[in-house]
Amino acid sequence: MPAPQAPPYARLLLDHLVRGDLALARVLGQHMHWGWWRHPGAGDGTLDDFAAALERMSQRVIDMAGIREGGCVLDAGCGFGGTLASLDLRFSRLVLVGLNIDGQQLRWAREQVRPRPGNRLEFVEGDACAMPFASGSFDAVLALECIFHFPDRRRFFQEARRVLRAGGILVLTDFVPTLLFLPMLAMQDVLFPSYIQRFFGASDLTYPLNHYRSLARFMGFEPLVEEDMTLNTLPTYPVARRLARELGPEAPFALASMLATEFVTRMGLLRYMALSYRKR
Repeated sequence: MPAPQAPPYARLLLDHLVRGDLALARVLGQHMHWGWWRHPGAGDGTLDDFAAALERMSQRVIDMAGIREGGCVLDAGCGFGGTLASLDLRFSRLVLVGLNIDGQQLRWAREQVRPRPGNRLEFVEGDACAMPFASGSFDAVLALECIFHFPDRRRFFQEARRVLRAGGILVLTDFVPTLLFLPMLAMQDVLFPSYIQRFFGASDLTYPLNHYRSLARFMGFEPLVEEDMTLNTLPTYPVARRLARELGPEAPFALASMLATEFVTRMGLLRYMALSYRKR
C-alpha cells in the first residue's frame, strides 16, 4: 500500500491562509469541499453564498449520519475541521475526533476550531486506512470528499467498520464515475495529465457505484442512502474557478484541474454522490 500524502491543493490553500488571504479564509478557512445548493441555478456566485453552501454540505452529511447528543463521531480526513465545527455548534455532549494524515492541516484546525463547553474535540494525525483507535470507539464515521485520496478504499471500509460500534453509521461523499466513463479513466495519464495531478495529487476516480455496493456487502455494512448530489454541487465550479485564479504561480494548474473536473461532471460522466451505511 503506498504511503498516504496530503494532496497538493490542501498545502497550497493552507499556505495562502497562513499568509493571511482574507478572501480565501472567508470560504475555505474551515471547510475544504464542494458546496450544496437546492438546484443548479440557486448559486449567485458570491463568496458569502459559497460559504453558506459549504456549510449546507456539511449539514447534509451530518444529517445522514444520524448523530445524537452524547455521541462519539470521527471525521476521517477532517481537513481544516469545518465539519467538526458544525457538529460542535449543533449538538451537545459530543466526543469529536478529527483524523488527518497532514500535521500542518491539523495545526491550522486546532487554531480555528475550539469546542463549546460540554463537547470534547481532539485532532489526531494518522492514516484513515490504519486508524489509531480502539475497536468500537465511534457512533459515526464521516469521510467528506476525501476517500479518493485514500490508498485503499477496501482497507478504509475495514477500518471504519472496526472502529464503529454496533449499528454505527459510515457516511462518505465521493466523485463516482459512470460505467461509460470507466474505459476513459483507464487512460488517466491522458485525461488527467501531470499538470492536473500537480494540483489534485494522487486521486482514484475509478470506483463506480456497483463497486461500493459490493464492498459494503462484503464488509458487513447495510446500505442506507445513495444520493446523487451532482446537480446540487454544480454552482461550486464558477466560484472555484474564480478562487483558483488567485493562487499565484499555481493558478494555471488549479484552473486546469477545475475545468477538467467540471467538464466530465457536466457531461454526465462523473457524479458527486453521498453514500451511507450501517454496521451490521
